[in-house]
Amino acid sequence: MGNQMQNSISETRNQKQTSFTFEIDNFSEKEAEISSSIFECGGCKWYVTVHPKGDYCCDHLAVYLNVASPKSLKFGWKKRVSYGFVLLNQSGKELQISSTPEEGSLFCDETQSWGYPKVCPLSKLKEEGFLENDKLIVKVEVKIIEAVHVEEVTGKGMLRIKDFEVPYTQGVLVSKIFVKHPDIAVDFKPKNQVVKTAYMNVLLGLIETLRKPPCSFTDTMLRNAHSELSELTEAGFKLDWLKTKLEEVALERKNAIAGSSRVEELVERIKNMELALSDLKVELKKEIDKAPAASKVLSFDDIL
Repeated sequence: MGNQMQNSISETRNQKQTSFTFEIDNFSEKEAEISSSIFECGGCKWYVTVHPKGDYCCDHLAVYLNVASPKSLKFGWKKRVSYGFVLLNQSGKELQISSTPEEGSLFCDETQSWGYPKVCPLSKLKEEGFLENDKLIVKVEVKIIEAVHVEEVTGKGMLRIKDFEVPYTQGVLVSKIFVKHPDIAVDFKPKNQVVKTAYMNVLLGLIETLRKPPCSFTDTMLRNAHSELSELTEAGFKLDWLKTKLEEVALERKNAIAGSSRVEELVERIKNMELALSDLKVELKKEIDKAPAASKVLSFDDIL
């Protein structure tokens, strides 16, 4: 096969699950990220990337599953996917397995790639038979647990994310919030869907407010933000990260106000110094004009 990378796809009886095998020859010579060919599963195109010299952890093999053509998917798409990577030797023996939890990982516009930065220590690849004839074989199992896009949502134009109904226009943002803070609503108390939507709207509004420049905040805006944060926390949202951000905004605003006052003070001092310098120039001219004739340089006509 030379330096060619061989790919194969095999569909299981469950049409939502796909097995894809990615073979890389002369693996020890590879330096940069290597991408597989594209395969399909659940109405979506995917590809695998392998980092032969590691990614975040430079001493481990890193492998990722990626959405191949996100722009071809309908607006507001999201796919909850269960996937796993297996390292094989040329005899087909499984040497290493890494897989997601049962609930899978959420792929969406904001997060188009998931995987493992620490599949296997690079030092063990050869030691434990991972690289027969310097070939790395990576098999990925992909199963779609849930697939949603806006066009599949009914006439209200609402999208259900983690049991919260939100406007489809906010779907990407809400999905990103749950990806970055998966435990944000585990203790959320209200059960009524209308009330839950109202609280989510308050949360989204507060996040939007905190995007503004700190110097644009008024005392009233800060008080309202603190009040909303307190209300959301009492309802059960875990928002330590948002509290930290609000404190940062308040501190930056305070420093900005202090800095502005200091600038005004320095400008006033400069003006006063300029006036004083102007007065000194006038006094100096007067003194020069009153200087005694003995200090005057005579012309030739004065002498001849």
